[in-house]
Amino acid sequence: MSEQPIDTCMEKIVSLCKRRGFVFQSSEIYGGFNGFWDYGPYGIALKRAVERQWWLYMVEKRNNVVGLDSSIICHPKVWKASGHVDRFGDIMCDCKKCKTRFRVDQMPDPTTCTNCGSKDLTPPREFNLMMKTYVGPVFDEDHIAYLRAETCQPIFLDFHSIRIATRMQLPFGIAQVGKAFRNEITPRMFTFRSREFSQMEMEFFCADEGSMEWFEYWRQERWNFYLNVLKFPVEKLHLHPHDKLAHYAKAAVDIEYEFPFGWGELEGIHHRGTWDMSQHQQFSEQDLQYLDQSNNTRYLPTVVETSVGLDRMVLAVLCNAYDEDRAPTQKEGMEDDVRVVLHFPATVAPVQVAFLPLSKKLNQNAQDLQEKFLGRYRTELDVTGNIGKRYRRQDEIGTPYCVTFDFDSLEDNAVTVRERDSMAQERIPIEGLRAYLDEKVLG
Repeated sequence: MSEQPIDTCMEKIVSLCKRRGFVFQSSEIYGGFNGFWDYGPYGIALKRAVERQWWLYMVEKRNNVVGLDSSIICHPKVWKASGHVDRFGDIMCDCKKCKTRFRVDQMPDPTTCTNCGSKDLTPPREFNLMMKTYVGPVFDEDHIAYLRAETCQPIFLDFHSIRIATRMQLPFGIAQVGKAFRNEITPRMFTFRSREFSQMEMEFFCADEGSMEWFEYWRQERWNFYLNVLKFPVEKLHLHPHDKLAHYAKAAVDIEYEFPFGWGELEGIHHRGTWDMSQHQQFSEQDLQYLDQSNNTRYLPTVVETSVGLDRMVLAVLCNAYDEDRAPTQKEGMEDDVRVVLHFPATVAPVQVAFLPLSKKLNQNAQDLQEKFLGRYRTELDVTGNIGKRYRRQDEIGTPYCVTFDFDSLEDNAVTVRERDSMAQERIPIEGLRAYLDEKVLG
């Protein structure tokens, strides 16, 4: 599924994602379409839960950040102003022998094909990553438009409209979650680098004075999110300051995660200065300055950005959660019994509570109990197979709590709650189940 070799752990994660309905290759019945992925039932539940935690952390728990949902296609001049039309590209070359295409900056030796070893390569050439389309009934140069390559540009365009509508004063931020498109030369590493992906970005507008303090603030906030919300171990994270900065930037740092295939960028925190606002002011010929009524001065806002790919974040969550438990077994031909488990935090688990009848005769009882919790947690009714296999199935999709309704439940009005990580079981009265699960799942 990737053009480059990945280790056994990553192969197992990719296999699990397909087997359990997290991620499928797009258009698979037609042989697949490289760089595009479909999220299955458990994948979309996980993705939306992760997105929800980001939005809650970045927007809903703050008084100085508001939201936006902009269109995917903008006026073509937007991408001219941002520099994407002229300068948004990679240098690529092709191997004439095996026809493999490479990004030159990712080749260990730019003179040698890493696939077949041939040195018969095409000269390096620039390849623009913008995806082009047409708007209107005529397909000509005058009707060219682009699918957005990043979600931040519409934020700059709507800055004044949002400021006026919400009566916000600097400093404040605008956040957006949405699709972006890049015609990557070599999509790779599963969903890590795709041609269609979801971004979660926040542009924080402030005065230049004090902007570096805001940069440091948001760098720490984003670091805290991975540690405290997604529960990543600190040794799996790394801050990588940029050695080379764009001419308009004062500072930039990446938060990297150690994937099975190596360290990879999760998120960037950037001090973008006034570059974006000044470019759009120049190309639109509109005054985008902010009037600071506290001192009666006008200036272009400075921007501090946090930018993360949702698909990469979900992949990191999957990689961080994946584990295998081994225990001695008496099964014929086996020395160890392997339990595959995803240790998702309960807040992002695609299924938070599964309801399992011990016998088919109790299916309706378990369903009646489950329906009392629909909408409160993400739940599933699992009735197929013996109870041990159902526990293992729920472990593989990362369900933190399984509630088993057995024949004793008919007499004592209690159920058995199994915790995923420890596999410990506890008998809980049905009338106290909601309070018990609220504490465990909702915190």
